[in-house]
Amino acid sequence: MNIKNYFKYIFPIVTIIILNLSGKVYSQNIDKLYEKIDLFSEVLEIIQNEYVEDIDQAEAMDSAINGLLQSLDPYSAYMNPEIFKESQSETSGEFGGLGIEVSMEGGVVKVIAPIDDTPASRAGIKAGDYIVKINAEQVRGKTLMEAVNVMRGPVGSSIELTVRRKGFKKAKIFKITREIIEIKSVISKLFDNKVGYLRLRAFNQNSSDQLKKEISKIEKNKKLVGYILDLRNNPGGLLNQAIEITDLFLNDGEIVSTKGRKSRENRKFFARKGDKIKGKPLIVLINNGSASASEIVAGALQDQKRAVLLGESTFGKGSVQSIIPLKNKGALRLTISKYYLPSGKSISEVGVFPDIKIEEEGEEFSINTETDNQLNYAIKLLIG
Repeated sequence: MNIKNYFKYIFPIVTIIILNLSGKVYSQNIDKLYEKIDLFSEVLEIIQNEYVEDIDQAEAMDSAINGLLQSLDPYSAYMNPEIFKESQSETSGEFGGLGIEVSMEGGVVKVIAPIDDTPASRAGIKAGDYIVKINAEQVRGKTLMEAVNVMRGPVGSSIELTVRRKGFKKAKIFKITREIIEIKSVISKLFDNKVGYLRLRAFNQNSSDQLKKEISKIEKNKKLVGYILDLRNNPGGLLNQAIEITDLFLNDGEIVSTKGRKSRENRKFFARKGDKIKGKPLIVLINNGSASASEIVAGALQDQKRAVLLGESTFGKGSVQSIIPLKNKGALRLTISKYYLPSGKSISEVGVFPDIKIEEEGEEFSINTETDNQLNYAIKLLIG
């Protein structure tokens, strides 16, 4: 069956299903929908007959699906069966790759955050970087999932990323060797035997339990004056972990709400009694790589006046994605609701603003090292 006949028979069936499900489409809109279906069919037939090269019809349909999803927002995407299978390996906490969380912006891949102690972070990739080429091949024209798939590869193999960075006129080229990425979500230490430091690198299934254990260890120190919760370059993760971690520092009050088209997506989450650090001063470190779940924690603690935020504005990813399996064993990653802070503000495309703005200083800046001017400032504030 050629493309024109395919759409001639399939689209009316799909349209009838859509109309029966919604019950809200009026006759005028039906006419417009059929006009667009005819136009789409005509364009595909012309491409099939006139384009300089033969096209793969299945790939063309995948591209059409991707185009539809990308027109919605940067986080909705189609995963073919191969990509979906690979993405499922990430939930186990170990996967092959570079160690970066990415989104799509302006047709190129934008780095949300590099994960600590991974090939990407060691190579010098930073939050906010734009990946314009992968192995000298232009990213523009690829979907986000296609670009991610290219960046994956056998452990020990290398990849070359060409990156555009704000403040630099020329692109930077990074050669990175792929590794198995193992994410330990929590690390802790004591500064000057007085300041408890908690670095949360991801929101995995057991992050809140790990954090509780580290707090219990630090709380044994009788000289403790306060805590620093470091959410910089934390790209987020599980919503329930964001709620449980915020709850560790609160006795009551709203943490976050979600709102979507369906009533089941409209929910509010509240803290339970039991501040694990017993009211001690808390500074939360944030930057442009703090996204999603990180923004929920930082925003809620700020709104509830439980913490001072220090650093730079966060990324601005305030939406919830659901993975919806498809019959072909692929899946849709679809935005189904948005996050709202206790104040009622949306995080989407805005982010959370620090109470004390301290920007990274110098090219040698590295989180949780001597060059970390943001952390040093926070320690001085607590000790002072």
